[in-house]
Amino acid sequence: MAALQPARIPVSTYRLQFHRGFTFQDACALVSYLSELGITECYCSPLLAACPGSAHGYDVCDHSRLNPEYGSQEDFDAFASSLASHDMGLILDFVPNHMGIDPSGNRWWRDVLDSGPSSRYAKYFDIDWDPVKAELKGKVNRGHSGGTGSAS
Repeated sequence: MAALQPARIPVSTYRLQFHRGFTFQDACALVSYLSELGITECYCSPLLAACPGSAHGYDVCDHSRLNPEYGSQEDFDAFASSLASHDMGLILDFVPNHMGIDPSGNRWWRDVLDSGPSSRYAKYFDIDWDPVKAELKGKVNRGHSGGTGSAS
């Protein structure tokens, strides 16, 4: 069987760290300059909705949408179009097992805290529902769930 070849091979990358102070519009404004430098790919920090105010984006709270602090879908589309018009690629950094556990921002985690093992989202978390301590059976230790920490 023949090995699959990547559609494109990155030659030079430039990492963009998105946060509320560096948005899709800011990145779009850099594309032409990066292209002139010879950059072939923009390697981007996580772009999905993270805990509000996240400085890094790895504490994702909603995997179904872009982080609104970075801009709108249209802003992202403009950034992606600008990359394409300069024949530049987009590399996304994400770690699917890292998730922000801020209960106000993460509805899946909030549901697990409310419903325990019967939550429809419980299977997505690595939770030992039958620990050694009998008094913890079927429970989540809420000791770290009040802040904007992350689960992995």
